[in-house]
Amino acid sequence: MSTATETTKVDAKLVKELRDKSGAPMGDCLKALQETKGNMEEAFVVLRKRGMASAAKKASRSTNEGAVGTYIHAGGKIGVLIELNCESDFVARTEDFQGLLRDVAMHIAATDPRYVRREDVTEADLAREKDIYRSQAAATGKPAPVIEKIVEGKMSKFYEEVCLLDQPFIKEQTQTISQLIASKVAKLGENIGASRASRWATRTGLSQRRRQLPTRRRHRRRRISIFRSTKSLGERRGSSFVRS
Repeated sequence: MSTATETTKVDAKLVKELRDKSGAPMGDCLKALQETKGNMEEAFVVLRKRGMASAAKKASRSTNEGAVGTYIHAGGKIGVLIELNCESDFVARTEDFQGLLRDVAMHIAATDPRYVRREDVTEADLAREKDIYRSQAAATGKPAPVIEKIVEGKMSKFYEEVCLLDQPFIKEQTQTISQLIASKVAKLGENIGASRASRWATRTGLSQRRRQLPTRRRHRRRRISIFRSTKSLGERRGSSFVRS
């Protein structure tokens, strides 16, 4: 008769598959699969939750090291230059960190985010979007409390569309960019953060102007968080990512 403490046997192939999918250590993958009785999807969710918890604990650590990565797409029509930071040069040189650099750069090239995180969205943009959604909802004749619920739901969708960290990762739609970074924080044991990124495109590419996306931390010389504000070559806006 089995007991509550009996360990669930897990096929080594499943452990490796979860390791490749999540990037988590083999031991953590094994434990997650044992907890979920070999259910791959549930085990992946368990690892994601643990990764977010681990990332939250390390979020206050300074990130003075890092690396710069690039991604060129569409026959040279679109390019991204990105800097990610971590706590040590050793981690910055690992295959996992370099892979994260490439993945995030590729994601930026494909999705062209306007902001890094929700807190970066300008008050003007927030007010405009909420006003539009509130007017649309009011036209349905629904009561005020319901209208606010509708606006809240539409704003969540708005953040998902324009904020990098809220966007579903293009290579794994069940995982956001924030969760992708958190999984690497859990695996590598260091805090990781986006520092600077530039997205450029020719006039035949997907975007035709350069701009920077606003972020939280302000620095000298009109530098906003991870990017430098630019005002030349036409109308430019300070932001987290430079888009060409």
